[in-house]
Amino acid sequence: MKKNPLKKINFFLVMVLLALFLAPVSPSSAAATMPHFTLKSATDGKTLDSNELQGKIMLVTFFATWCPPCMQEIPSLIDLQKQFGEKGFTVVAISVDQGGASPVKKVIEKTGINYPVLMADSKVTSDFGGIVGIPTSFLVNQQGNVIKNYPGYVGHTVFAQDIQQLLP
Repeated sequence: MKKNPLKKINFFLVMVLLALFLAPVSPSSAAATMPHFTLKSATDGKTLDSNELQGKIMLVTFFATWCPPCMQEIPSLIDLQKQFGEKGFTVVAISVDQGGASPVKKVIEKTGINYPVLMADSKVTSDFGGIVGIPTSFLVNQQGNVIKNYPGYVGHTVFAQDIQQLLP
């Protein structure tokens, strides 16, 4: 009786895929300093240096206009900015769209985004540990340390609770 080597290979592939998909289901802690970046705004092309945001609590989120979960997250991010913006918090969105700023600008205008939206470059995605899926968000405290990493869509309540804990 011959053993089927394809069964072993298929089993191995299924296990690897399960590990990849199930690993990032919850926010993970990260005790690293937020990488420095200087990126262009999607709205006016002006550059924003991350040093200008020092002392703020930030939710840095990587997204794309063609990503349904990213678009689903925008109303929540707008609400978070309204809720906590005057308390030393800001959302900073970084678009990984390859088509330039034009489609991003349309989404900003259509949705009424009230926080900075920047255009990513390969350096910023690499510096943040290599963005492998979107949306991916990072909660940064006032000292500039990345406190949490949120792979995938995250609901308003989770973000709000975590931000609230960092507020003075």
